[in-house]
Amino acid sequence: MANTYFQFKQFTVNQEHCAMKVCTDACIQGAFTAQYLVDHGFAVKRILDIGTGTGLLSLMLAQVHPAAITAVELDSGAALQARENFAASPWRERLEVKEGDVRQLAVSEKFDFIISNPPFYESALKSGHLQKDKAMHATSLGYSELIAAVAANLKPGASFSILLPHVEFQAFRTLAEAKGYHLNQLLQIKQSGKHGYFRAVGIFSAAARETVITDMDIRDMENQYTPAFVSLLKAYYLKL
Repeated sequence: MANTYFQFKQFTVNQEHCAMKVCTDACIQGAFTAQYLVDHGFAVKRILDIGTGTGLLSLMLAQVHPAAITAVELDSGAALQARENFAASPWRERLEVKEGDVRQLAVSEKFDFIISNPPFYESALKSGHLQKDKAMHATSLGYSELIAAVAANLKPGASFSILLPHVEFQAFRTLAEAKGYHLNQLLQIKQSGKHGYFRAVGIFSAAARETVITDMDIRDMENQYTPAFVSLLKAYYLKL
């Protein structure tokens, strides 16, 4: 895999457009999912990115997989930023932004794979800042609605990837399994060996199989990036 044109450690959203920033855990989801597609996504030709924000996940997947990617974003400022990022990328011909609510998304054909870094903390208190709340809470799309949107847009037997806080992940998994989606792969993330799990990346499909579980610390006891983190992200972080 060639290094991406972005230098992700320094890339942030233009604050004139949107309050969201590129964060390390989203990069981990993108890299973990991209590797899954490299290993298992031979038949994946069309990908849907729900709640694309800046377009980070779409760009990471486009770097390593030849699929056409449709990115849906409700926030107009974030959608504008994603369009600008896509237009500046080497993969612009395969990337498309649709501004609007995924629940009203009209497509002629369902997708082979879906990725989403959805609003966090469905039941948590809100900050009072509208854009931040929309980014960090399930204000516009709750977990049940997200699963319904996945079901409406995903081909039978296909897979999807999701990033959530570790505490919230089990509730989402329960809802997903009730709708017939099984957890195939789970990446549990810790800031370091001194911390507990704080994020989880799950890849779900309708196929019921034993869950492959991987644990990863971002930093070691000397506050340096761990070999596992470097191995996963080195294709995307130009200075890693």
